[in-house]
Amino acid sequence: MQFGGRVLYKDVNVSFTPGECFGIIGANGAGKSTLLRIISGDLEPTDGHVIKDPKERLSVLKQDHNAYDQYEVLRTVLMGYPRLIQVMDEKEALYSKADFSEEDGVKAAELETEFAEMDGWNAENDAETLLVSLGIKKEDEHKLMKDMDARDKVKVLLCQALFGNPDILILDEPTNNLDEKACRWLEEFLINFENTVLIVSHDRYFLNKVCTRILDVDYNEINLFAGNYDFWYQSSQLIQQQMKDQNKKKEERIKELQDFIRRF
Repeated sequence: MQFGGRVLYKDVNVSFTPGECFGIIGANGAGKSTLLRIISGDLEPTDGHVIKDPKERLSVLKQDHNAYDQYEVLRTVLMGYPRLIQVMDEKEALYSKADFSEEDGVKAAELETEFAEMDGWNAENDAETLLVSLGIKKEDEHKLMKDMDARDKVKVLLCQALFGNPDILILDEPTNNLDEKACRWLEEFLINFENTVLIVSHDRYFLNKVCTRILDVDYNEINLFAGNYDFWYQSSQLIQQQMKDQNKKKEERIKELQDFIRRF
């Protein structure tokens, strides 16, 4: 990925395996959030491509907290599964027709089958469970998002991202503006989540709890480490020490050669 003359990273080849939680770390401006945008399809890379099974559903934590202001809280969460909400709307439109035809009946039957396959009958209950788990009051479920407190909006958008058991979950700074109880709940959710997770976060404690892999974005490269944040830190310190030792040996060897030359 390149912006003008600045290269964020090049020749990156990373595979994200199912069932793993990848923490993406690096200095500010290294390109962590940009990497998530490339993977999600929100941003085209300068070169290269992202390969994803088209059958897999990818869900992203939205950063625009005002994007759903005209929608009710519960519907905002359901919108995290776009095809499900589309089927729900199509069903409602069909059943409300005054001149419901035989063709409409066939279409409705197809939609009902797809709806059931997506576990649509439990969708609202599942969305409500997520909201309550993150501290949203049941009486607020039918409020418009514009009427929600800013911190509660963050929780609703997090519920939206988590809703419907996505195959790939992308979270950029998910613990920002979350209270302690909500953070601990999210930790447990991700620890038990069986699909692929990619997280950018500055919360080292959080990364240490939930991550099974660490991606270090640094010096135009992205390096993958097995283990959580602590394991990455220990590994990186060891690598730095080895590099220092190698440089010291090189310096000592150069000095020996220089001393040898001087004697002659």
